[in-house]
Amino acid sequence: MFVAFSQPAAAQEATYTSESGSTESTTDTVLTTTQQHVRSSVEWLASGVDSWFGEKPFSEGGKVSNGELGWTVYKREDQPSTTGIRFKARFKLPNLESHSYLFIGNDDRREIVTDQPDTFSRQQQLLRNDNRDNTFFAGIGTTIRESVDLRLGFRGGLKPYGQARYRHPWQLSPDDRVEFRETVFYSVADRIGSTTAISYDHALSNTLNFRWLNAITVTQSSKDAAWSSSVGTYKSFGEQRVLSLEALMGGVIGNDVTVADYGLQTKWSQPVHKDFVIGEVVVGHFWPRSSPLEPRRQAWAIGTGVKLKF
Repeated sequence: MFVAFSQPAAAQEATYTSESGSTESTTDTVLTTTQQHVRSSVEWLASGVDSWFGEKPFSEGGKVSNGELGWTVYKREDQPSTTGIRFKARFKLPNLESHSYLFIGNDDRREIVTDQPDTFSRQQQLLRNDNRDNTFFAGIGTTIRESVDLRLGFRGGLKPYGQARYRHPWQLSPDDRVEFRETVFYSVADRIGSTTAISYDHALSNTLNFRWLNAITVTQSSKDAAWSSSVGTYKSFGEQRVLSLEALMGGVIGNDVTVADYGLQTKWSQPVHKDFVIGEVVVGHFWPRSSPLEPRRQAWAIGTGVKLKF
């Protein structure tokens, strides 16, 4: 599915001349200014936190990376429509050791702790998830030998959690890559738990990729294990324009219905302003089943979203 994004005629006609003499539309100005304000606000926050650990200025080695502010709206036939706002950023703090960092964000309260791959997030699978399910989180992490991350954080209501992440990729051939990721976590609600994810990527061409991804989460607080699996192809058209088609399924081992939901989902994403505002459209068709006594239902789903990178 290909979607072309363009500015309204009124926005195209409204222009101004910058100090450098270049002409930009009012929409360009608003989006660029918004990005600058978001980034400066986040850097101000990072600088303030960094000052707790010493007197070295944030400008001497401080850095904001992986900054993203997103808005989404989804509708699935068997669930109410949902909107969500996601925010995340990672800071390098000069007054901490070079391998330590600060992270903050706003996301699904459950997925913050379990560290689910993005493909299996409720948002990406068009499942109900609105701002009531989201919470603010923040914490400090440290990287050990590039493959291990240790994190201590707090989520909504100052609820503490800890994570130990291990990641190891294998480049089997120029076209084949396997990655293993293990996250052991602790929270008061879950006690000790873990999420194991393994993916296989195969490059079919320079612009076409195949991926098989599996994940399973277990906790001490539950005798059951939640699992997810995805098989998909991803076609790049350059300049951050990507078309994907995925087959998704998931459920809980131990439930009467092992595969609680499966379906097909296609997504088109592309920049809608320069290279830092990304728009996407998602369409899916799913077959959920909540009980072995009930037949599988059918449900169409559609969603759209915008991400501002900073």
